[in-house]
Amino acid sequence: MPESRPLLLTGGTVITGDPLLGDWQNADVLIGGTVIVGIGPGLLTAAGDDDMIVIDCAGTLVLPAAADFTAPHAGATLTPGRSADIAVLRLADTPGTPAGAIPARGTHLDILLNAGHVRLYNGQPLDTAGTAGPAPEGEPAHDPEHPFLGMWVDDNDFVRQELLPDGRYDEARGDRPSAYQGRYWITGDRIDYLDDLGFWAFGEFQDGILHHAGYRFTRR
Repeated sequence: MPESRPLLLTGGTVITGDPLLGDWQNADVLIGGTVIVGIGPGLLTAAGDDDMIVIDCAGTLVLPAAADFTAPHAGATLTPGRSADIAVLRLADTPGTPAGAIPARGTHLDILLNAGHVRLYNGQPLDTAGTAGPAPEGEPAHDPEHPFLGMWVDDNDFVRQELLPDGRYDEARGDRPSAYQGRYWITGDRIDYLDDLGFWAFGEFQDGILHHAGYRFTRR
């Protein structure tokens, strides 16, 4: 699959392992490069805008590939900014599978990603040859005069994201004003977003550029 395009796992039951984010019965996981860049319901609405590769995960369980259920707060998590190490498990046998115990039933592991690379797809191995920290816990105070506040615009003037002094953001896309709105937190050079639709995402400020979900933003 082309590495330049974001990958969206959509419609699965998502177990994040992150107590701040929680879990969803039906949600999406967005992968950009080697990391998770967004998680939660509503991400599918941007699939066309961002030229995503969309994988339908309805009827599956999406969880960290290295989940440790004996120590849930110490294992890997599905958190924006973390490495995209993800397992997608089917919750039932595929149609036509004989009932009962059979020697060649096959695996329920449907998709396996390692650092954003698809290693297993449809239960079959594929021949495929800078992680930020977790989202901030609690709700830190917002600085109404933070130097990163203001309007950020991508290279094509398609996405326009305004970071407001009250800790809210308002993102327009093309001719759609307020396509996304929600809260944000800035910690050092990292920004975490919690959209009103319920999904999380993150970005990083580097040399006057905001890198977020595969876009490069400059301030206007």
